[in-house]
Amino acid sequence: MNTPSLLTLFKVQIRVIGALLMRELHTRFGRENLGYLWIVGEPILFCAGVAVAWTAIRPAHEHGLPTTAIVITGYVPLTMWRHCLFQSVKAFNANGSLLFHRQVTPLDLILSRVILEVVGALIAGLIVTIGAIVLGFMKPPADYGLLYLGLFYHILFCLGTALLVAPISEISEIMEKMVSIISYLSIPASGAFSMVDWVSPHYRWILLLSPSVNNIEMIRGGQFGYSAHAHFDLVYNSWATVIMILMGLSLTLRTRRHILVQ
Repeated sequence: MNTPSLLTLFKVQIRVIGALLMRELHTRFGRENLGYLWIVGEPILFCAGVAVAWTAIRPAHEHGLPTTAIVITGYVPLTMWRHCLFQSVKAFNANGSLLFHRQVTPLDLILSRVILEVVGALIAGLIVTIGAIVLGFMKPPADYGLLYLGLFYHILFCLGTALLVAPISEISEIMEKMVSIISYLSIPASGAFSMVDWVSPHYRWILLLSPSVNNIEMIRGGQFGYSAHAHFDLVYNSWATVIMILMGLSLTLRTRRHILVQ
């Protein structure tokens, strides 16, 4: 019996994840009304609504930076992370029956949900950003390379979060109950609505312990250039993100025996 090559196994898993993506879209959004477009429409409404509200009630500039751009560059990554967090809770329980198929693994279930939320948030963010630029509330990014680097690290951070929360919530009901509380309490430490440079130098290191803060600082550094005075530690952020993903992978790959397959 011939053993399949790594390339063949990789292609199989890509097809599996693609099928899971389509199933997730169909079960969550259906085919009526907006259907699949709602994966983009929901983040657009959230992001645009918050941006409009802050633009209306706050000064046009915060610390020399346009308020609208501050909100968009912070709220889009925050929305991405929160959606990945919520969709990872009890993800195995909701899709346990799919594990009857030998090709489907717990990792595939998490990857499909993370990909869906990341793509939806990125497209929504792009649409809102283009709208803000056209209306004159934002300027095009000053450094696309740093902006994309920050987004890349934030996607990895979202993946690491999902890989950790999914197996823990499957084992412990406390995590399932705590997710909403965690998502709200973490907002001040997310960097979504403030920058490290606005905080006293004595306390900046505390904010920079959060990978999310480092990621959003890079995104804003890419958007505003030197005028943003962005602070981030790429070495620390890389290690923190890699450790999160490795710990999450270890838990995810070991959690199958705790999943109730019906």
